[in-house]
Amino acid sequence: MSYNVSKVNKGEEVQFKQPDPAFYKALGGEEGMKELMYDFYDIIYESDIAHFFPQDEDEFQEVKEKNTKFFIQICGGPKVYEKEAKGMNLNEYMIRLHDDFSITEKSRYEWLGCMEEALRKVNIDQKLKDDFWDYLEKFSKLTVNSFADGSTYYAAYTQASEK
Repeated sequence: MSYNVSKVNKGEEVQFKQPDPAFYKALGGEEGMKELMYDFYDIIYESDIAHFFPQDEDEFQEVKEKNTKFFIQICGGPKVYEKEAKGMNLNEYMIRLHDDFSITEKSRYEWLGCMEEALRKVNIDQKLKDDFWDYLEKFSKLTVNSFADGSTYYAAYTQASEK
């Protein structure tokens, strides 16, 4: 599979669907998701976007734990991220969480590249990985808020269309 990445068009509606819960099950549930996400964040820690994350090891460990909970829940696992989301829709919360960072398309490509590297190590059905990738690739467009022309734009959740 080629993990394609499409271009971000400022202000466009982004249609995505939640990952198939079969992905979460195929990984082995919470433990498998934790393994994937911890590997992913270890790759990020060595990437060009490491500066977005705490450099203190204990603080970075907290980020890994918290973000793993998001992916557990978004992929159909137990509702372990409710407290962090403060009652908001998980996808909307994740868009708003990224408003505090200057996320460029280049940063998005780097983030997706780290995820691709982690996903390639996972030995589950490729169709399930493709489905997860589709969610990440599309949804991540909504986190980009800083553009090459020097402008900023914060996507509204209303520009996200879950199909």
